Amino acid sequence: MIVVKIGGSEGVNLDAVCTDAAALSKSGSRLVIVHGGSHATNTLSQQLGHPAKFITSPSGHASRRTDRKTLDIFQMACGLMNQAIVERLQSRGINAIGLSGLDGRLWEGERKTAIRAIEDGRTVIIRDDFTGTVDRVNVALLHLLLEAGYTPVLAPPAISTANEPINVDADRAAAQTAAALRADSLLLLSNVKGLLRSFPDETSLIPTVARDAIEEFAQFAEGRMKKKVLGAGEALQAGVRRVIIGDARIEQPISRALDGAGTVFQ
Repeated sequence: MIVVKIGGSEGVNLDAVCTDAAALSKSGSRLVIVHGGSHATNTLSQQLGHPAKFITSPSGHASRRTDRKTLDIFQMACGLMNQAIVERLQSRGINAIGLSGLDGRLWEGERKTAIRAIEDGRTVIIRDDFTGTVDRVNVALLHLLLEAGYTPVLAPPAISTANEPINVDADRAAAQTAAALRADSLLLLSNVKGLLRSFPDETSLIPTVARDAIEEFAQFAEGRMKKKVLGAGEALQAGVRRVIIGDARIEQPISRALDGAGTVFQ
């Protein structure tokens, strides 16, 4: 079992990812695909006159400020990307089915009632944000679909315990999904080669990271790479054998990541 998370950043080659996924699926590999929609949400937010805003936690992690209007835009953007992936897989002979974390309570978690953020050097509390984390995965639903021959394509949002849609980080949701499915490999594909020692210098790629050294190497993560490294650690801790952060801009990105191209955590 392989869980493939496709990054939502600009530059990702969806056609190459889907062509590779189809070839692997036809050769007998079982895949579950997860994706985000960060770049599409930014673009759509700008077009709709509600520009994206980001907040930074006291620990230095950046996340999207998700008020209710932003959540609506996020759902639109993720839905469009979900259908774009399903369309590509269907055209390559793969019977893909697109689902959000809301559907069948596929991804469930707590909505954060209060978020701490740093603004102008001081800590503020935000209480009207629709964000959370995935705590439970409806693995029975995924097994049902896989056994019936479908390839699931999963996207945020998740559903809260109070039945609200919540913005969840797709890398960490993919980590939870891989753990629930007891996947052999989790691939986090994005618009970079992997974890870089000196971002954005791609010649500084870190090829391997041992599980007990993740905190040491996390210092090199910039921007959204911090969430990928965090997700990698969570997946390994939960029993996934290996996690690869790989390049989604190249041909055969899944196969090449499985062969060790990128940064391998194990």
